[in-house]
Amino acid sequence: MVIDAHQHFWQIDRGDYSWMDDSVAAIRKDYLPRDMVHHAHACGVTGTVVVQAAPTMDETLFLLQLADRHEIIKAVVGWIDLAGDVVEQLSHISHPALRGVRPMLQDIEETDWILRDEVVEGLGRIANAGLRLDALITSRHLDTIDELARRLPNLPIAIDHCAKPVFDGSDPGRSWREGMTRLAVRPKVFCKLSGLANEYGQGWSAETLRPAFEHVVKAFGPDRLMWGSDWPVLELAGDYRNWFETAGELADTLSQSGRTSLFHGTAARFYGIEM
Repeated sequence: MVIDAHQHFWQIDRGDYSWMDDSVAAIRKDYLPRDMVHHAHACGVTGTVVVQAAPTMDETLFLLQLADRHEIIKAVVGWIDLAGDVVEQLSHISHPALRGVRPMLQDIEETDWILRDEVVEGLGRIANAGLRLDALITSRHLDTIDELARRLPNLPIAIDHCAKPVFDGSDPGRSWREGMTRLAVRPKVFCKLSGLANEYGQGWSAETLRPAFEHVVKAFGPDRLMWGSDWPVLELAGDYRNWFETAGELADTLSQSGRTSLFHGTAARFYGIEM
């Protein structure tokens, strides 16, 4: 039993995927649940967490409609304007599959945007509603998210893609390691083992990614680390099964209970998924 803690669906003619320029031409096409089925079956994936790929409420509603029709979708991480009326917006997307929200922080020039008073207030309302924050960040945001976690200790936060380390060979960098270690001190901060193939680029393997893996598993422990595919973005750097098997190879150093947490238990607890 495996939960994919991070993947996407999109339908191009919806028209709000502004990031899909020529640099991602290879994945600029529809990806819907029917395209996921063979990947899921091949890897024993029985549930997925579908994460927004456009900063619109329409995107959130689109994903929730998919969740109504496809049993494999166990949770949806949507988007709302955190600087706006959060309670009013949540009333329009109330749905049992909605488990969190994700602002696309990597695309916001202001590194400390999420610490604006109105945004912190909005995230407080997110926490009060029993929802979580997915943090789409890079290394420049590590101190910012640490401060957010200090201000909102009851807000569960998942760090997407291990905060996208910049690799120098297989070294993810001292500042990244130190920042992730600080974040891991916050008990409500979790980490997704996802996106590393894309961040490393050509030549990624279990051995090239092992230093990053070993750091996050040491910092967070398997009980706060969850595997995700980041499919179909993953297809820019590799394929679903190869990344799944590579993650399994990396996890060979874990106990059986640790592997269970990485591939199922952590995501189930974080997102409140019953399997």
